[in-house]
Amino acid sequence: MKLLPLLAPLLALASPAFAQNLSKPEAAMIATVDKESSRTLDLLERMVNQNSGTLHFEGVRAVGAILKPEFEALGFKVEWIEVPETQRAGHFVATHKGNGKGKRMLLIAHIDTVFEASSPFQKFGRDGDKATGPGVVDDKGGIAVIVAALRAMQAAGTLKNADIKVMLTGDEEKTGDPIPLARRDLIEAGKWADVALEFENLAAENGQQFGTVARRSANNWTLKATGKTGHGGSVFGPDLGYGAIYEITRILNGWRAELIEENLTFNVGVIAGGTPATIDADGVKVEATGKTNVIPATAIARGDLRSLTPEQDAKAREKMQAIVAKHLPGTTATLTFQDNTPPMAPTEGNRALLARVNAINRDMGLPEMAEFPPAKRGAADSSFVAAYADTLAGMGPIGGSLHAEGEWLDVPSIAIQAKRSAILMSRLAREKR
Repeated sequence: MKLLPLLAPLLALASPAFAQNLSKPEAAMIATVDKESSRTLDLLERMVNQNSGTLHFEGVRAVGAILKPEFEALGFKVEWIEVPETQRAGHFVATHKGNGKGKRMLLIAHIDTVFEASSPFQKFGRDGDKATGPGVVDDKGGIAVIVAALRAMQAAGTLKNADIKVMLTGDEEKTGDPIPLARRDLIEAGKWADVALEFENLAAENGQQFGTVARRSANNWTLKATGKTGHGGSVFGPDLGYGAIYEITRILNGWRAELIEENLTFNVGVIAGGTPATIDADGVKVEATGKTNVIPATAIARGDLRSLTPEQDAKAREKMQAIVAKHLPGTTATLTFQDNTPPMAPTEGNRALLARVNAINRDMGLPEMAEFPPAKRGAADSSFVAAYADTLAGMGPIGGSLHAEGEWLDVPSIAIQAKRSAILMSRLAREKR
């Protein structure tokens, strides 16, 4: 992505001199974000330098401890929700009570990262406008945007009437099980809210910035086929039939031939067949043995299913099962699904939120943002609340190399996103529920 050279002129456009269409409080928020940029970056550095790999429970809680005084100073009530049954650290929740008249807003981000305590990638670094570190953009940079925006609102006097709940999950990168329990509190917060804003990284390509009004689901499937085993010379015959590997191959090829459509994918992540073939309890390791002259008794495949809407998902599952049911002679097969993350469908309410952001872009002298193709983004926590509240994702800063050593963030983009967010939340707080 060639992004960095573009941000300096964007920041210049976003200065008060170009903000003729902004109110005095909105102009004040822009000034506050700029004034406190060093303070925001210091908070980000402290968060990044505290390892919070999903399975490092004390590290996840330690980042929560760093954030607790930040939110309390803004008038939020802070609590840590323990969900020990999921074998994860828990979740950070901060609640601000306003006047109860404006839109209720849920701000979503996550404290945990993919970098566990054993990773060699542990420290924050900076070279000019580029910062690096574990979770620097995914998603500690998003948390920094949230804090910077709320500080700006407080300074401008627009926070006092705003009803806001901030939920920072502690297990987004490796969600606890069972998922309904791990996401129970997030879902309840989504039911409380009118609007949900998710602060993972801003979608950007080739110097353009985009709004995320939709994300696809991320669910899993397991396919098992069985056949009559025996001498390989009798394969295809009336007594032994085709064997398990031909059956599972038929099914997978049938899906490929009949199901492919826009925004629907069904990747095969692992496969094995033989006599026997097994898969471990986690569904990631398969083992198989076989001989060239033995018809395989078992075949197993596992993968994911990603869709844009619940309707597309249900239709795909129905077609997949129908193809499974057309067994080759001498074989059987079963298909099961594991629900993980639902889709965040591109609703009119979500698009209306992007329209509000684009109005802010115009008022700030920034280019408008088009919708980002949902097939280019992964699943996220915003999907769990999208059925209950109008949702806009990707409100965090620009960055890259996510989930890899060298993860980076464009420092000026923190300010851009904080300004957009502060103005958006201030305007939403004035809209009647």
